[in-house]
This record gives sequence, structure tokens and C-alpha cells, in this order.
Amino acid sequence: MQKILSALRRAVNDFNMIEDGDKIVVGLSGGKDSILLVSALKAFQRFSPARFELEAVTIDIGFSDVDQAEVERTVEYLKKIDVPYHREKTQIAEIVFDVRKESNPCSLCAKMRRGALNNYINSVGANVLALGHNADDVAETLLMSMCFEGRLSTFQPVSFMDRSKVRLIRPLIYIDEKDIKGVVKRYDMPIIHNPCPSNFNSKRQWAKETIAALNKQIPFAEDRIKSAIFHPERNNLWEKPKK
Repeated sequence: MQKILSALRRAVNDFNMIEDGDKIVVGLSGGKDSILLVSALKAFQRFSPARFELEAVTIDIGFSDVDQAEVERTVEYLKKIDVPYHREKTQIAEIVFDVRKESNPCSLCAKMRRGALNNYINSVGANVLALGHNADDVAETLLMSMCFEGRLSTFQPVSFMDRSKVRLIRPLIYIDEKDIKGVVKRYDMPIIHNPCPSNFNSKRQWAKETIAALNKQIPFAEDRIKSAIFHPERNNLWEKPKK
């Protein structure tokens, strides 16, 4: 956990992610990344030079087969670490799969979930949305952008959403997925498994498998991809925000 906190603090400092007086809402999907993000931000809150409030929200998209025992375990865990938690019920699954019958549902679902997150954040007077994207996600997004869009792009550590006036931060960008898996398992953090039928049939899953296959041929390939992104002097993918 000390390694996680060190990398999180470095990301926060490098990109000025958290300011004094911020009210941060973590988008809690239920997966390993978001539950670790909540836990790490709660621990960071104790020694952060910037004072901030913290809570978590899950956008319940409406699947009926979510494991309620996993949900209850997550609720109890967040009570234990003293993080306020809310589940926002929506009909996103019905709209995407039953009404629209999307052949590629991930894009529309992501947009609708982000909209629901922004609406919730505005309703509680928060100004920051924290998402649990990790270093592997950064590399996968770059690969998807190159192959499907023909451009060099990945998501930014910090961005500002003009319509909702919300600052979006990704404090886990320096942390590898394997390290997150290890810490979540070691500390027995609760996970809510995703029942979405498209969970393992998406462009992101393709990117994950492609990088894994590449890494078998070139053992350091994944590390080199991440290094190319994490050093702004080598590219123009990331720009540190002005203070």
C-alpha cells in the first residue's frame, strides 16, 4: 500500500490534481481499480497538504443479476473506512441493450454513465470526479487510438469538463494493473463483478490482449510503451496543467 500511495502522491503533485477545498467524488464501478482508488485517497487524505472532502458513487446501470452480497460487502467496507457512499439507479442497460439494441454498446454506455456521474456530482455540490484508470489503461487507450482512429492520443491525467464545471482526475495513472491486483487481494478489498455481456468483448479487451501478446515476444514492450507516455519531453501526449 505504501508503494500505491507513493505513486498516487506523485501523480497528484505532478499534475496538480487536488486543490485545497475540493470535494471529490470517486466513480466506483465496483472493480479493483475504483475500490483501491477510494481506499488510497482516503489514506492520502490524512497527510495531503490540500484539505479535501471525499465520497463515492456507483452508477447502477440497471442489470438485474448484480451480486447483492458483493454490493453489501462493499457498502460495509466503505462504512468501515468512513467514506460516504451512494448508488445512483439508472435505466442505462435497458436503453443501450433493449431499446437501442447497440451492436457496439460500450461507447454509448460510457457516455451515459459519465453524464449520470456529472449530474450526481453537480447535485451534491462537488467539483472533482476521480476515476480509477491505471497505467495499463493509459497504454491500451493509446493503442486503440492508433489502430481505430489513426492518431496518437490517450486520456489526460487532468481535464476540465466545461458543461458540468467538473475537474476530472486520474490519480492511479502511474500504477500498474498487476500491483493493483496484488494490493486489493492482500487487503481483501471488496469487488462487485461486472455482469455486462460485453465486458470481455470490447476494443479495450482487444487492446489488453494485444499488449499481452506483444509482451511475450518483447518482454519489455509494455514498459517501453508506458515510458514513452509518462515522459512528456518525449512526446506531446500529456501537458502539465499550468498552476
